[in-house]
Amino acid sequence: MDALLRRAAQRTPNATALIFFGAKTSYAELDRSVDRFAHQLRAMGVAKGDRVSLHLPTSPAFVIAFMGAMRAGAIVVPMNPLYVEREVGELLTQTSPKVTVSMDLLLPRLERVRSEGHGTPGRYVLTGIQDSLPIPIRWLYPLKAKREGRWNPVAHTEPTPTLFRLLHEAPAGRFESAAAPDDPALLQPTGGTTGLPKCATLTHRNLVANATQVAAWFPRVGGDDEQVRILCPLPLFHIYGLTVDMNFAMLVSGALILVPRFDPEMVLKALPKYRPQLFPGAPIMYQTLAHHPEVSRYDLSSIDACISGAAPLPPDVQRDFEQVTGGRVVEGYGLTEASPVTHCNPVHGERRNGTIGLPFPSTDARVVDPETGAAMPVGEVGELVVRGPQVMSGYWEQPDETAATIRDGWLHTGDMAQMSADGFFTIVDRAKDLVIVGGLNVYPREVEEVLMSHP
Repeated sequence: MDALLRRAAQRTPNATALIFFGAKTSYAELDRSVDRFAHQLRAMGVAKGDRVSLHLPTSPAFVIAFMGAMRAGAIVVPMNPLYVEREVGELLTQTSPKVTVSMDLLLPRLERVRSEGHGTPGRYVLTGIQDSLPIPIRWLYPLKAKREGRWNPVAHTEPTPTLFRLLHEAPAGRFESAAAPDDPALLQPTGGTTGLPKCATLTHRNLVANATQVAAWFPRVGGDDEQVRILCPLPLFHIYGLTVDMNFAMLVSGALILVPRFDPEMVLKALPKYRPQLFPGAPIMYQTLAHHPEVSRYDLSSIDACISGAAPLPPDVQRDFEQVTGGRVVEGYGLTEASPVTHCNPVHGERRNGTIGLPFPSTDARVVDPETGAAMPVGEVGELVVRGPQVMSGYWEQPDETAATIRDGWLHTGDMAQMSADGFFTIVDRAKDLVIVGGLNVYPREVEEVLMSHP
């Protein structure tokens, strides 16, 4: 997986890889930082197959830690920084990380988890959001954080080394990747189809395959000499943002504009300043921006294409965002167990509103009877099953859950769908959310669409 970055650094060393509040990192600089972190992880005793957990927001620190752990041959476990202690403890117990890279503000929570015996984070590497900020914002940030009661930096010591000090002190030599294509790369937390906490095991091949599929789906943006710029307000600790933003950017040597959280004003200011062509997001993001009272003050015309995921895309949200940007918004579909994208509407060409579009390249999909597994006739509702190079190898150390979800090579999504005669798929609802009223099947999405139509 880290080879995507290595190739980008060799191909376009001086091109911008990351933009974070105006601070720019080139591909050559990012590749050197990843080498340095891989060296430090090896010095901390991290061997191939060991786990490294990340408790970080969307930031340069996440990219460096993620790619550095990959290069060292470790398996990354990204966790939502908002997880409560119970959730953190469950995942730490399942994955047993040797090293945890975390925001300094989260250290007290991790220490409580450790002291109460709910899981161990292993050794710490800490960082603060201020570490990635450009001067003079880096100087001003502590003043604002102190006023808001969020300033609690941790000193660089042997028990709590800081990420960027480690990078400064690390050997500068090239670190050759220890991973093979079919090695586990990522343990992505998911509730799966049952709601039980578990981790989808995604290999290096899974992640590279899905990034390549995303690249094949997007149109060529700009001229031959123009670098693709991608706006990223999505969380990188979630597989959607990780694949369609970070991994895709590395594959095409794109500039990734990192926004630590979705803040409408922050995003509106970033759009005219950095002029991204691509903006993968969620419907609530497009809806919030399109209806923002100050939206007319900002030039959003750079947007060419948006893949909308994580929730159904209401037609009025699609229409309103396209009117304010002039770009195209298309609905896609995926799930953590598939790295995650399996379907999408064509970005240019015919799209079908209300559908999730067509299967990605090299992806098979069909609708089956959820009880018998028999293929359903065209137009009939059944469970959506998929197979392709992006489908996980299984759930981490949960063979029974794996066997129940992947059968005869097909990933059972738990989503009820129907397929049109020309291959467009529509999600009807979650199989588990089916309500039977008076002997009739009622899907919550149908109820939600009626509610959404009310002014």
